[in-house]
Amino acid sequence: MKPANAMLSALPTTIFSVMSALAVEYDAVNLGQGFPDTEGPADLIDAAAAALRDGRNQYPPLAGVPELRMAVASANARFCGIEVDPATEVVVTCGATEAITASLMALVNPGDEVVVFEPLYDTYLPVLRMLGAVVRPVRLMPPHWSLPRAELAAAVGPKTKAILLNTPMNPTGKVFTRAELEFIADLMVCHDVYAVCDEVYEHLTFAPARHVALMSLPGMKARTIRIGSAGKSFSMTGWKVGYVTAPAPLAALVAKAHQLLTFTVAPNLQRAVAIGLEKDTGYFLQLSESMRQSRDMLVKGLRDAGFEVLPCDGSYFVIADFAGLGFAGDDVAFCEAMTRQLRVTAIPVSAFYDPDGGPGPRTLVRFAFCKRPEVIAEAVRRLAHVDGLRG
Repeated sequence: MKPANAMLSALPTTIFSVMSALAVEYDAVNLGQGFPDTEGPADLIDAAAAALRDGRNQYPPLAGVPELRMAVASANARFCGIEVDPATEVVVTCGATEAITASLMALVNPGDEVVVFEPLYDTYLPVLRMLGAVVRPVRLMPPHWSLPRAELAAAVGPKTKAILLNTPMNPTGKVFTRAELEFIADLMVCHDVYAVCDEVYEHLTFAPARHVALMSLPGMKARTIRIGSAGKSFSMTGWKVGYVTAPAPLAALVAKAHQLLTFTVAPNLQRAVAIGLEKDTGYFLQLSESMRQSRDMLVKGLRDAGFEVLPCDGSYFVIADFAGLGFAGDDVAFCEAMTRQLRVTAIPVSAFYDPDGGPGPRTLVRFAFCKRPEVIAEAVRRLAHVDGLRG
């Protein structure tokens, strides 16, 4: 038999699948998986259920139902000060992962260079390489993950087509500052570069940090694609409803890519998400506050157990350093041992680096705190014995 796709065939089973299977085997508290363990707003579930019975279950418009596109445009104006035409500048996708793929398809030709920031969401590299892009990684360094301006400036040049930016950032919990975004914007103008902004955690930032959309900066709307996620904003990741905001010429290309990938998104879920995006600001503030409380609870437990905990200003995740615990192995071995011996699961941060690049940190692990307080409390109780972990 002739070989199938070489790149996909070479991809190993993801560390997320490996660690989740290990968590099931050892009945571990799984703080590796980045999804909430509670349901989202009941009124949205009711709206989605009712919409199944309203006689509109055939293909919705390619770019999304009008009410959701209008709600996305309104949310852009309310939260970011970005004026958007819902008819030509919004595309609804089957989750933010499809939005990322469709956006990159809209921009990238084989041989184009795309700058990414490490550590990075694991979908980025395979998608870029399948599109034939040349990936230019720029590494952020712990503990504060500040933007390395000289390294970024060196990575951006005449062949750069786009910068792929994730803020708030998975896995680090970093929220890019306005000053950092302004530096990126200046480089984009200087070198005629686009940006694809993965902003799925836009409503999950913790004071005093504040999310700033790159698209909202002067001159950036014409060269920026902005991606949001209903799953993250309403704690229903299984719904897989994402949305792209882009200038009309780019949005039209994203829509063409979307047509080739999934064509459309379940109409009842779209109409429910439209209701969600119109919720009062208090809902989004409470969402952020509840997640901050979960973060603080886990951070305290990790520090009490002897971890050094890195700053976390947003997202579902916090990174901890186990270097001071005396464990002999690397981050993968640590996560495996923690699952088997303490029955708590996390993700090794080395999984968020390009395996073809230089080695990343080997004593950092990512914990998800988007869980019920009693689940976090049980994980903390088990982690109290982490200093006895055997390598």
